[in-house]
Amino acid sequence: MGATSGIGKEVAKQLAARGWQLGLAGRRIGLLEQSRQEIPQVKAVKQIDVTDRDAPRLLDELITETGGMDLYFHSSGIGYQNVELDVEKELATINTNGMGFTRMLTAAFRHLAGHPGKHGQIAVISSIAGTKGLGAAPAYSSSKRFQSHYLECLEQLARIRRLPVSFTDIRPGFVDTDLIKGSRYPLRLKAEDVARHIVRAIERKRRVAVVDWRYRMLVFFWKLVPGRLWVRLKVASRHEI
Repeated sequence: MGATSGIGKEVAKQLAARGWQLGLAGRRIGLLEQSRQEIPQVKAVKQIDVTDRDAPRLLDELITETGGMDLYFHSSGIGYQNVELDVEKELATINTNGMGFTRMLTAAFRHLAGHPGKHGQIAVISSIAGTKGLGAAPAYSSSKRFQSHYLECLEQLARIRRLPVSFTDIRPGFVDTDLIKGSRYPLRLKAEDVARHIVRAIERKRRVAVVDWRYRMLVFFWKLVPGRLWVRLKVASRHEI
C-alpha cells in the first residue's frame, strides 16, 4: 500500500528480486501500471486511496487478484512541517496517517485472521518522529506515535486470539525522495538503501527496525531526555513518505 513511488516502490522492486509475488496499491494508477510493466512479479495493481471508505473492499479485490496475501506492507502516509499550525494540514495528516492507516490495518488484520492456518505478517513504515513529540510537525509526529502504538496493540490482540501473525514496525529518518526534494534536512537516506533495510527486517520478522545506525543512536539519546527538558528544545523535523 503506497507503492507508486519512493520507499514503497523501492521495497516492491527488492521484494520482487527475492522472488515475492506482488500486488501493488496506491492513488496514482498510471505509476502502478508502469511498475507492472517493469516488474514481472507484479500480479495485480489497484488504485486505492486509504482515506476512502471503500478502500478495504478494494484491498480484498487486490488480494484475490494477486492470489492471496502473506504480507501486508503499509507505506502510505503524508506529513508537513507546520509551525504555523495550519489546521487543514493537520487534519489531512490525521486523516491519512490516522484514520486511513487504521482502516487499512484492520482490513489486513481481518483478512489474515480469516486464514488462521497460514502465517501472515503486517509491516508498517512509521517514523522516528513518533519517538518524541516534535513541535514543528505536531500531527505528523503524533500520528506516527499512534501507528507504532496501534501496531503493538494488534500484536497483543493476535496473541490473545492465538493468530499466527507477526508485526514489523519500521522507523526511518529523513529519506531522500521527491517529497523532500530541495530541503536541507541532515542525515538524509537514499530510498534504495532504506528499502534494503526494510526488506531485511521483514524477512527476519524484526519487531522494530530503526533505519539506520545513525538514527538508532539519535533515538537512543532522544529517549534519555526528560520531558520537561524536551519541550524546551528547538527540534525541527519533517519527514514525508
